Amino acid sequence: MKTYPLIAHRTPEQVIAYRNGKPISAARFLSDVVALAERLPAGSHVLNACADRYHFTVGLAAILWSGRISLLPSTHTPEAIRELVRFASDAICLSDTSDNPIALPQFVYPLELDDVDADASAETARFQVPEIDAARTVAFVFTSGSTGVPVAHRKTWGSLVLNVRAAAARLGIDATCHTTLIGTVPPQHMYGFESTVLLPLISGNAFHAGKPFYPADVVMALEQTPRPRALVSTPVHLRSLLAAGGKLPAADLLLCATAPLSRALAIQAEAGFSARLLEIYGSTETGQIATRCTAMSEVWELIGAVKIDLADQFFWASGGHIEQPTQLGDVIELLENVPGTPRSFLLHGRAADMINIAGKRSSIGYLNHQVNAIPGVVDASFYMPDDDQPDVVTRLSCFIVAPTLDAAAVTKQLRERVDAVFLPRPLIFLDALPRNDAGKLPRDTLRALLETHLARRGNPASPSADAGNAAASGIAAAPGNVHSWVIAADHPALAGHFPGQPVVPGVLLLDEALHAIALHYRLSPAQCELGQVKLLSPVSPGERLSLQHTLTPRGHIEFEVQTAGRVVARGSATLCGTAAQS
Repeated sequence: MKTYPLIAHRTPEQVIAYRNGKPISAARFLSDVVALAERLPAGSHVLNACADRYHFTVGLAAILWSGRISLLPSTHTPEAIRELVRFASDAICLSDTSDNPIALPQFVYPLELDDVDADASAETARFQVPEIDAARTVAFVFTSGSTGVPVAHRKTWGSLVLNVRAAAARLGIDATCHTTLIGTVPPQHMYGFESTVLLPLISGNAFHAGKPFYPADVVMALEQTPRPRALVSTPVHLRSLLAAGGKLPAADLLLCATAPLSRALAIQAEAGFSARLLEIYGSTETGQIATRCTAMSEVWELIGAVKIDLADQFFWASGGHIEQPTQLGDVIELLENVPGTPRSFLLHGRAADMINIAGKRSSIGYLNHQVNAIPGVVDASFYMPDDDQPDVVTRLSCFIVAPTLDAAAVTKQLRERVDAVFLPRPLIFLDALPRNDAGKLPRDTLRALLETHLARRGNPASPSADAGNAAASGIAAAPGNVHSWVIAADHPALAGHFPGQPVVPGVLLLDEALHAIALHYRLSPAQCELGQVKLLSPVSPGERLSLQHTLTPRGHIEFEVQTAGRVVARGSATLCGTAAQS
């Protein structure tokens, strides 16, 4: 029987994680795994919904140790959970909050494990890394097929180990590096699962337990983590970090995936973090199979013994960790360095994203790459409606975030990059694209965005209607545009929020700002809509906050919240109604 160790850490004292700024040893990790495995209730399948990356990883190992199987669905919507129950009727949910909304029998991670002052000498004496059967099923990961029903994909311990070892070799990360991986992506997503959980375990390195989201959180996580350190992120997070301004802590490696990454953004990220950036290509079905140095080349290089072949007009990945040939959903151009063994290739977009207009073909992926490469574009995504949308004209659209550009400027740039038949109609400007935690834009989200835009276009009072200016909207400005306030330590929203080190929730901060703006323009809060917002720095209770805001010619509000001379939030709001008559 072929086996692989659960972790590659060679000594009990070796650091496997950093949590709340403190190192956690491999011996302590295994002790927590055993303790959790002994407490898990009956049931063969466990949905691991822990938000804390350390809790998730202990949960993953405990589930595996105890002979159970992890379930990692792509979404936790009620319908997805109902389908999950049809797949595994004995499924339970492991989470680290008492109010988890997932409709499964709940088991809360024993938080007392975090508080145990363990006997380090006893843990060291018991340190023994278990060997896991390579054929053991670790998890079922799920993708949504064309019908929207989750499709399960089995992952064995052997395939995961081979995949991660090949990726680690490509990244130059092994047990001698002592690298810590910091992820802005959730561990439940395949990219986060491989790069921030399995990679440190299988390569003998460490991971950061948090999931920093806002720029200030990412900067803090980097600053609190010793070097060498690697940031595992997405294009949307990298753009946000670079746009926030200020000096970024140096990293030793950047990993990026989940959405198109432009060469310009890759170059900026490498300069900002003083680190090389590798973009990862893969899928839920295949795992990570290729990388490229995006700042230097468009060519992808396969990792390990994986190969890609063309058969029956489809591209198939096989070899290495891939246990059976798997069809890829992308249009690929193979670059054969060795006849019959292609090791490099170019991507030309998803096969399902190929579009044909007036006899000319392109892909959504290619168009997204071109629009995101335009200077001044912060984020953008093309969308082609399905033929089954009777109320929507089947016409190529593009959602775009470009605060310094207008439609004419974007269209002019696009004309130089794509054929005129692929120019979007309409081009829809937004304050931000509603990407999920993994940086992706689900097709259903784009569909809803377009339907909302088309519905509002005929309604002059809607938030997306072009107001022109304040007078045209009937908005009467009250005198003064500065507001100050203090959020006291006994505010009910702070209860249980980072005990011992209270931080004002961002939603509370923005709610006060929105109310102040509404009052200033003699509107109700319901008549103001938040647009793009960046939370730049944590706020402690008792700090005096000041809000400053200005009205732009297009009827949008730009605002900034400060305390003690530092900016803690910056964003925009849209005024949606007519001012009350006094």
